[in-house]
Amino acid sequence: MATHLITGAGSGIGSAVSQRLLDRGDTLWLLARNAGRAKELAERFPGARTVVGDLSEPARLSWALEKQEQPETLDSLLHIGGVAELSPVAESTPALWNASLAANLVAPAELTRLLLPQLRQSRGHVVFVNSGAGLRANPEWGAYAASKHGLKALADSLRAEETSAGVRVTSVYPGRTATPMQEKIHRYEGRSYDPEQWLAPADVAHTVVCALDLPRGAEVTDLQVRPKS
Repeated sequence: MATHLITGAGSGIGSAVSQRLLDRGDTLWLLARNAGRAKELAERFPGARTVVGDLSEPARLSWALEKQEQPETLDSLLHIGGVAELSPVAESTPALWNASLAANLVAPAELTRLLLPQLRQSRGHVVFVNSGAGLRANPEWGAYAASKHGLKALADSLRAEETSAGVRVTSVYPGRTATPMQEKIHRYEGRSYDPEQWLAPADVAHTVVCALDLPRGAEVTDLQVRPKS
């Protein structure tokens, strides 16, 4: 039975991954942005533990974790939570840039730093659920794509630094996925939203779990997942 700490468990891909791991008997620690959200997650995933910490305030994560119980060892840290705010570069304010970078890049870096001792102890696995935007940038996706390109750099650096400790690092790059975030993006783009056109969160979750279950002698570094047209 493995132990996982997961961000973004409240919806979409994070929820699908959490349910899949819980169903097979693994131990879950779910990061929640506040106490109310922690209660919701505990009710949705019976038996899971919760930790309160806001990804939008990465500088406060260390303080928050110090005040709470943490897992003694971690088999995986799954970075799935994040935000997507679209805007042309000409209209993107520092507040928008800072919010995107904080939640999508700085918070995963800080959470990884704080939990590396537990990951090293169990020769664990860090998974970054990135995005197709982490490999290419389209119009009006500048801040989001920049944060996701940075997340790829973080993963690559972490892999090179921690391989001697036995820590594996995987980046997963899903295409558009049928999540509440995707519905919000469609509204911004002024397009009708048909979830059947896009990847199912369960399919991305299957990809993540396959990477986790790979035998110890191998490591998946980068995985792209696209909807079947």
